[in-house]
Formats: sequence, structure tokens, C-alpha cells
Amino acid sequence: MFLASAKKLRSFGIIGMNQRNFGLIARYNPRRLYPLVDDKLKTKLLAQQAGITVPELLGTVQYQHDVRLLKEILDPHAQFVIKPVKGSGGKGILVITEHEHNLYFKPSGDALQLRDIERHVSNILSGLHSLGGKPDMVMIESLIQLDPVFADYSYQGIPDLRIIVFRGYPIMAMLRLTTHASDGKANLHQGAVGVGIDMGSGSALHAVQYGEPVLFHPDTRKTFSELVIPHWDKLLQLAAACYEMTGLGYLGADIVLDRDHGPMIIELNARPGLSIQVANAAGLAPRVTIIESIQEIDPDPQSRAAFSKQQFAIDSVNEPPRELRTRRDDRAM
Repeated sequence: MFLASAKKLRSFGIIGMNQRNFGLIARYNPRRLYPLVDDKLKTKLLAQQAGITVPELLGTVQYQHDVRLLKEILDPHAQFVIKPVKGSGGKGILVITEHEHNLYFKPSGDALQLRDIERHVSNILSGLHSLGGKPDMVMIESLIQLDPVFADYSYQGIPDLRIIVFRGYPIMAMLRLTTHASDGKANLHQGAVGVGIDMGSGSALHAVQYGEPVLFHPDTRKTFSELVIPHWDKLLQLAAACYEMTGLGYLGADIVLDRDHGPMIIELNARPGLSIQVANAAGLAPRVTIIESIQEIDPDPQSRAAFSKQQFAIDSVNEPPRELRTRRDDRAM
């Protein structure tokens, strides 16, 4: 992995944790607004009020004594996703793709019994996967159906798109692709592939797994050079609209493409990570500077998305520094 001094990273426009925490999160995200995104159920209801499509809510479990009601909630559904309402980093998410008799099958094909799911839900309620380990709630959602455009770029799971939105303007995007290593989850720390996306066209720029450059999906062997995300304008507009929805000045919008319902918001994050810079081989700092220079924020999300599309297209921004490009190319060979 390429290592550089803090001074050199700053010269590349890379934003570090301190700058993110104090220069962006603390400055632009009022703490009173955090519950709107830290609580996934509140986020879902907020999105529905704003007319934004989200996965269908099939049920909730709030207390330990309600775990016994799980069978009644799950029986009508062949597929579903169980999530901690206050979870983070994809922890505690359980995906079931097939339900047959008394068995529930994960994307990997592993079978679970009802008691296994009850134990998992009980652990969520106890706070095992929540922020700060506090008691949590469980929400059960419909399973998103894979858009055919990603059929060759994902393994046993649904990819999602992370778009960083600053003062209402989308400034950087990354596609997270599920792999065997990530157990079908779009989580970079667990082995998903992060693909940097050109803000102008929605096409793939660079890809990394475990922070190292890759040219093709590790399981399907499909190269990323042909990957273009459909509905790109709509996705940018959807991300931009999350500014009005939450009031947060710096956020990460996680969006999926459903085969039947199109773009959906699945989660918003008030503390988005910085690995998106690695996937794009580019720093956030120059883009932040451009948006900070805007005196009056355009009130129209569509206009803000159009501005970002033009301003941050690959033809409009600087190429990664030569040292990064050389190191990336050497690793790819």
C-alpha cells in the first residue's frame, strides 16, 4: 500500500480524520440532527414524507418479549433483510434470500433455523451492533432485487452507491460491490470492492479491494472498464435532495438500484468514512473548497446536481498526482 507523509497527502487534496471530524462534521452537522440519520427507522419515515423511494418496511421488533412474534412476521415473506435500527458499518445486517419450510437461506446458501434468527434479533435488541452498545430496535425490510446491470459485478448480494453530499452538492461517489469475502455485503472493511465513479458520466474510474487496486471483480472476473451506472442524473438529484431532507451539511447518501423500483435510499450517514478517496484515487479537499466558495446555495436539488456533474467530471478535475498514478499502474500489472 502506498504510504505518504501527512504533508504530502494534504498536497494531494486528501482529507484526514481530524479535518473531517472538525472541519466538516462538527462545522456543518448540528448534533440535534444526528438522530434523523443514526436511527434508520426515522430516516425511512423522513424519506417517505419527502416522496423518496425506500425499501418496504415489513415489520419491527422493539422488545425482547416480542422476539416470539418473529415467525408470524417472517412467514409471509420468502425474502427479507433484518437490520439494527441504530447499527453502523453494516454490522448486524442479516439477508435472507430464500425461505422454505422451517429453513431460511443466506445468499451464501447457508441455512438458518428460526431459533438462529431469533438469537440474532435478540442480540441486536441487546445492543450488540448499535452505536455505543445501547439497546436497539430491529427493522425487517423487503429484499432489494439486483438490477441486471450489476449482474456481472456483484457476488451474492446487492451493491450500493455512496455519494458524499456537501452543502447540498454531490461531490464524490463510490460504488461498493459485494464479494465472496464480504459475505455478500457491500462493506469495504469486510472485503467488498470500492469503485470510484466519474461524477460527470457515472462510469467507473478506479477500483480497490482492501485498499489495493484491482482491475476486475475477484469472483466474477468481470473487468470494471465497461461499468457505467444507469440513471446517473436521477441518482445525483436524489443524493442532493437529502440535504433538504435532513439539514445536514456533510453526509453520505447510500443508494441502491432495485430491478423493479429503480433508485432507493437505504441509509444516510452523518459521519461518512474517507475510503471513498482511495477508491477514486483523488482527495475531497479541492471539491470541498469549491463548494465552500459558493456564497448562496442553490435551493433546487436538480440544479445543484447539474452543477456537480459539470464541475466534478473527470475532464474538469485534476488527474491523481503522478506518484499515485504510477503506484496504481504498477500494482495493476
